[in-house]
Amino acid sequence: MALATAGVLVAALGRPSFEASSFAAPPSLAPAGEVAVAQGLGPVVLKDATVLASTPPPTPEIVSFILRGRNLLGLESAVQEGRSPELTVAQFASRYGQSATAITALESYLNRYGISTSIYPDGLVVTASGTAAEFDSALSVQQEQYKVPAMAAQGGLAAIPAQQVHGTVQSPYLPAAVGTSVLAILGLTSYAPFSDDLIHTPKGVTASNSVTPAATHTGNLTPADFARNYNLSPLYGLGLAGQGQTLGLVTLAGFDPSTAYYFWDNVLSMKPNPDRITVYNVDDGPGAPSQAAGSAESDLDVEQAGALAPDAHVVVYTAPNTEAGYADAFFAAASQNLAGTLSSSWGEPETMLQGAAMAGAEAPAYVQAFDEAFLELAAQGQSTFVAAGDSGAYDASGGIGTTNVSVGNPDDSPFVTSVGGTRLGGTITATVGGASVKATIPAQRTWGWDWLWPDYARFGFPSEAAFAAAAVAGGGGGFSSFEPMPLYQDGLNDQGAGGYSDVQYLTPAAYSTVDGLYLPTRWNFDATPAVRHGEGTGRGLPDLATDADPFTGYLLYDPLASPALQGGWGGTSFGASQLNGAAALINQFAGQRVGLWNPSIYAFAMSADSPFTPLSAQGTGNDNLYYTGTSGHIFNPGSGLGYPDLAKLAGDFG
Repeated sequence: MALATAGVLVAALGRPSFEASSFAAPPSLAPAGEVAVAQGLGPVVLKDATVLASTPPPTPEIVSFILRGRNLLGLESAVQEGRSPELTVAQFASRYGQSATAITALESYLNRYGISTSIYPDGLVVTASGTAAEFDSALSVQQEQYKVPAMAAQGGLAAIPAQQVHGTVQSPYLPAAVGTSVLAILGLTSYAPFSDDLIHTPKGVTASNSVTPAATHTGNLTPADFARNYNLSPLYGLGLAGQGQTLGLVTLAGFDPSTAYYFWDNVLSMKPNPDRITVYNVDDGPGAPSQAAGSAESDLDVEQAGALAPDAHVVVYTAPNTEAGYADAFFAAASQNLAGTLSSSWGEPETMLQGAAMAGAEAPAYVQAFDEAFLELAAQGQSTFVAAGDSGAYDASGGIGTTNVSVGNPDDSPFVTSVGGTRLGGTITATVGGASVKATIPAQRTWGWDWLWPDYARFGFPSEAAFAAAAVAGGGGGFSSFEPMPLYQDGLNDQGAGGYSDVQYLTPAAYSTVDGLYLPTRWNFDATPAVRHGEGTGRGLPDLATDADPFTGYLLYDPLASPALQGGWGGTSFGASQLNGAAALINQFAGQRVGLWNPSIYAFAMSADSPFTPLSAQGTGNDNLYYTGTSGHIFNPGSGLGYPDLAKLAGDFG
């Protein structure tokens, strides 16, 4: 059940358009001859923060000016219909990038304040380096130092910690002749809003899972198991190993290449090419590897993707955990155009963006900034995979602590393939504090931890309701409040584009005002919910799903952890990076880049010999804690088109 206020917001915002005008502040606040430009999430993350002092004038800053692309609506339609033009970067820039006149005018204006600039080759990003004082003068703002309180998470997932940042709640201004070509200004706020999609089995649990009568594991699967489970092995049998391919990873935490080399060499016995990894630091990079920053995410992404395409070159784009850093990393991958496939496993809840819109920022412009990068990637034939999150249908619960049904961003973009989670079939036997927990699931299903809740006492909880609220984990999925239903989903008609079934174990309760929205912060619990039906109107997520439950999960080598090699890791991060590696093999098989998967895979799924197994069983036991399957549907929120047969999918692409 979508949050009522979200529906009102969608109606007010309308369909995000690349041609929409920038947010305009009241005329009385605008300096003469200037226009306000959207600045991202600053107004919402800083409005309740404590002001400590003015930002010291010499503070160095990197700010990104995301430019409005030209003629993008026609390109958007073509890409969604599967007619990607396979452009070079130069061709994209000449047809869709901002004009040289507009770019020169912006750079000249900023240079007058002592700010140095550089333009990305695609004509969509100007990165600017200067001091806080220089940006304050150029943009008519006053930046402050803030203490932002922690975002308390519901359930067992990590909250966003308290941060001390610089930023401003004021709208930045530019001269009208310059500002009309700028879509958004990112980087005036240094807040780190993005969380990784990585999760471990609950603390103190020792588990084994019998997938077949002859196989037992304790969450210690490897990429070879992924290849077997999703039928990638036939491509290896043809001699394909990613030769001549380049795959890219975008991450927001420091990465040491020696970690991946150790995993490939000493854990998997791969004997990798010692020069196969190239690291690009975007916007000066995220700093040294750190557990607190999430470097385990960076490690797993490279370990998994690189193992599945063992002879491919690997390009890692590392960026600061800021809105400017994340956007710039995708634009860098597009402007370099080196990687035929790309993945990332970081995101934030759409609810945070809704709060930004209520706080006076232009959330659609922020969403469009990422969409421009993803659209360029698709137009150049680059496939992009983004993890859908690990909080089930309640993405905001792990980000800002609210309990409304929600999905994540940027995997909500119609120009990326959103990767959800499943749990492998079999019998799990877990030991918790010396007591045994056992569950048998006959076949692969949508990932949600509701199967674990009845054993609440073993985990030290007084009731199933209390454990349910503390163990909110599952594959992200649902319907976007910002992105409209794309053409390739609309074509499903009665086969499950917008129609859905749900089982409401968790009913949002205890409403209050959070970030300007009337949102719930608690749940009421029902252990045996009835199946209900509804209709979603936005972009449906995810597009497909693979194993993400840490109880049937994977090994991760992280030298910052103790022990460094651990089993029991899961999350949709694994699927996004694994499909990245698989896509490199599929490109090699096809003899060309296949580009954005979505238009093709939705068409393949409607064929008589679909490469997907839809998870359409209806009711409890096949849900992401809310959305369940619907009989006869080939698409279901929570698991998308289902799990793939990658050899068959390669044949369809080929």
